[in-house]
Amino acid sequence: MSLKKMINLRRTLAFRLTLWYTGVFAVIAFLTISLFYLLATNVIQRQTDEDLLDQMRKFSSLIATEGVGAGQRVATIESQAGGVKKVFFRFLHSNGRAFSSSNMDYWQDIYINYSIIQRLIHGEAPVFETIILPERDHEIRILYGIIGPGIILQVGQSMEEYGRIISVFKRIFIGTVALLMALAALVGWFMARHALSGVEAVTRTAQMISRDALDMRVPVKPRGDEIDEMANTFNEMLGRIEKLIAGMKEMSDNIAHDLKTPITRIRGIAEITLTTETCQPEYETMTASIIEECDRLLDMISTMLVISRFEAGVGDLRKEKIDLAGLVKDACELFRPLAEDKKLSIECRTPEFLDYTGDAGMLQRLISNLLDNAIKYTPSGGAVTIILERQNDNGMVLTIGDTGAGIAEAEAVHIFERFYRGDESRSTEGTGLGLSLARAIARAHGGDITVESEPGKGSIFTVTL
Repeated sequence: MSLKKMINLRRTLAFRLTLWYTGVFAVIAFLTISLFYLLATNVIQRQTDEDLLDQMRKFSSLIATEGVGAGQRVATIESQAGGVKKVFFRFLHSNGRAFSSSNMDYWQDIYINYSIIQRLIHGEAPVFETIILPERDHEIRILYGIIGPGIILQVGQSMEEYGRIISVFKRIFIGTVALLMALAALVGWFMARHALSGVEAVTRTAQMISRDALDMRVPVKPRGDEIDEMANTFNEMLGRIEKLIAGMKEMSDNIAHDLKTPITRIRGIAEITLTTETCQPEYETMTASIIEECDRLLDMISTMLVISRFEAGVGDLRKEKIDLAGLVKDACELFRPLAEDKKLSIECRTPEFLDYTGDAGMLQRLISNLLDNAIKYTPSGGAVTIILERQNDNGMVLTIGDTGAGIAEAEAVHIFERFYRGDESRSTEGTGLGLSLARAIARAHGGDITVESEPGKGSIFTVTL
């Protein structure tokens, strides 16, 4: 493996998880085996102490029944039987001076602890001591105890055999921990790779998407774990992004199409005026036409900006207490002459007063756009009905119905999209932004707009606030 690959491997989440898993496993294994080691050494020491106490009790009983001489003989025999390098016996006076012992050639460096003898004289129970001689690498366990009037027994036992057992245990311990760490690393790596396989799938999909493959989706397994939930969320996000980009592309195409017409008209008016014999009135007419077209462009751009701000949640609403019923009545009166010119009947049913907190200017634009569409697409002799009422949950419902041409079901799902114009509306003036703006204003006020329509029978737009 190259150095670059090793460096990249160290930066991966799988490597860090494996490192953590191995470290935690090693710490637990170390603590467990260390506890076992302490228990084992404690058991060995307790067993040794019991053996030494048994020896002291046996000599105490023997001296009490048969005298010191019998005890000395037994000490020599016990030392030879157990091994002069394994155990020794030493008999002391109360002043600490030795008067008899087993073969001490191997134990000649063992000193007498006078402070322990003083403690025994003052009534303390048998005392244990552990020492290590400089030239030996194992411990020696020694017991001091009174076994008769003015007689103190010093008995010691080598811990060399137990030391060998502990040494073997240490080697096994180190080997076991090393093996367990290697096994933990392998298992941790496998588990980390398996757990992060879903993340790798998300990464691969994101890399392919960055190469314009927006139709790609992360494969989801039927496990239902956190990785699958992340994959589902990622796929939903991709769907929204793909839909948003498609909408932006469509909007860009519509903007280019709708801007092309007025700009071409402006250029044509100017070109015709400049290339023909003209007089002052014709220049004035050209200027007025250009101003009119520019106003239409500015109005379309301003409407697009308002819609974008509201859809992004950053629209500036001037919320205030208003009479929503009065607002609807004013709109009806404003559009009544236009309806009468088309020989349409317009009916407005609202309460006398209906208080509401909202942006009066924006709500006026919403109502005006819907009324304008209702009148525009209703043929002569038809009717337009406006109804405003309060719902039980304190919401407001505004219904604007007409007896116009209606909207086909295939078009009804698109009429609130920016720049969308149905077949019936292509022959009339407009930019295709009115319903988009109305929906953005309704949603900015915590509501929405829905439509029910049947071709040939009219449409009903319902605004909830």
